[in-house]
Amino acid sequence: MPETTHTLNFRKSSYSGGRTDNCVEVADTPGTSAIRDTKRRTDGHLPFPTNEWAAFLTTLTR
Repeated sequence: MPETTHTLNFRKSSYSGGRTDNCVEVADTPGTSAIRDTKRRTDGHLPFPTNEWAAFLTTLTR
């Protein structure tokens, strides 16, 4: 998985609805999207290449 040296500024994903704590947070950096569980922020995050994250979101919206 890609490593990032950028500061991660997480936001609640719009796909989570934003009204609940059962969501994921996303941070975008050049070339990478990092994902983490809102309830377990201290457990770290999963980085994905931006194109893979975009493909995943496209699949969800079909």
